Amino acid sequence: MTHGLSPDTSAARAESALDRARRRAHRSLLSRLALLAAAALLGGGAALLLRAGATAGGTLCAAAALIIVSGVLLAAVVGRRLVAVTVDGRSMEPAYRDGDRVLVRRGPLPGPGEVVVVERPPYRSPWEEPALSRRAGARAIYERQWVIKRVAAVPGDPVPPGAVAGAGGADGECVPVGMVVLLGDNKEQSHDSRQVGYFPAERVLGSVLRTF
Repeated sequence: MTHGLSPDTSAARAESALDRARRRAHRSLLSRLALLAAAALLGGGAALLLRAGATAGGTLCAAAALIIVSGVLLAAVVGRRLVAVTVDGRSMEPAYRDGDRVLVRRGPLPGPGEVVVVERPPYRSPWEEPALSRRAGARAIYERQWVIKRVAAVPGDPVPPGAVAGAGGADGECVPVGMVVLLGDNKEQSHDSRQVGYFPAERVLGSVLRTF
């Protein structure tokens, strides 16, 4: 994940940050592949143990096949639901620090107070590409840039005063459908709803489960 660069950042520094993001995305992809391999090996290893102790062919072979299939299915589920991401930036200090590795669960939109990974917002224009599908694979995910923020409000919640650029925060004003308010814990180092406004909920990758 990359923490957003300021508008007046030099081209050289921006290039360096992009290279760093690509390297960290590559490491995250390797971690994800290792997780998939571990899930597959779990099923395969259990099948081998079962076969080693087999005294009769039919029933135990069927059980072994079931375990192998279960291992493959587990690997597929893990691959679709869990993503390993590296934090790049100080926007969520002290809870999450630059270089921390976090496990992200893809799924329904998290509630207020939860930490999420969201596609990095542009500074001067809307997102150039459409939001990723919920079923997007690893390659598509790691081709995008991501930031880590905390959910301050979801659709239907009152708008927190001063939390959303362009929103007055008047009594009765609520977060629109399909939008969320995202803030960084480290206000001085965060580019979030205070500058961007509402984030489209479809740009949220998932919720952070834990650090490694």
